[in-house]
Amino acid sequence: MSVLVGKKAPLFETDAVVNGGEFVEKFSLEQFIGKKHVIFFFYPLDFTFVCPTEIIAFQDKIEEFNKRNVAVIGCSIDSKFSHWAWLNTEKNQGGIKGVKFPLVSDLSKTIAENYDVLAGEYDYNEEGELEFEGDAVAYRGLFLIDKQGVVRHQVVNDLPLGRSVDEALRMVDALQFFEDNGEVCPADWHKGDEGMKATAEGVANYLSK
Repeated sequence: MSVLVGKKAPLFETDAVVNGGEFVEKFSLEQFIGKKHVIFFFYPLDFTFVCPTEIIAFQDKIEEFNKRNVAVIGCSIDSKFSHWAWLNTEKNQGGIKGVKFPLVSDLSKTIAENYDVLAGEYDYNEEGELEFEGDAVAYRGLFLIDKQGVVRHQVVNDLPLGRSVDEALRMVDALQFFEDNGEVCPADWHKGDEGMKATAEGVANYLSK
């Protein structure tokens, strides 16, 4: 699996559903460069089980991301019509009604492939026919992208393992603290904690407290 940290996030233009039900063509991460940090996350499929818990958890914390000037964007291999239907299904019926952040459609699976989170791959069988081996969905990948369009943090979970939205927020806080103060963030750092100078003296001073 590729490590994209330190590299430019792969860009794309694709269909998306925004504001809980509006179709957008040629949705792109490029619109956020120079303006916002981005949490871009993949989930396997609409109308499944772990996925709505994650998506609703992100929506529940969306104001915290907004305060930090962070765009939250979800992506799966479903169509924009599937996204729309799921966004307009009540939660007690397995839907995610009330979610307002964009959901991107990756029907071609090229976005998941470019981010190297596709849970399988195309290969030729013994008859020379192209087949897909594995699950034709995305792993639970999450990428924190800075305002220059560079990936600064990534985490990829297997399909059964839901993510921590609080950890995503913590990583946003850590990155923004470093950008604002030039100090690095030690283990288990949280917003409001002291940072550390990236020098031998800085480490010694931090550890002696």
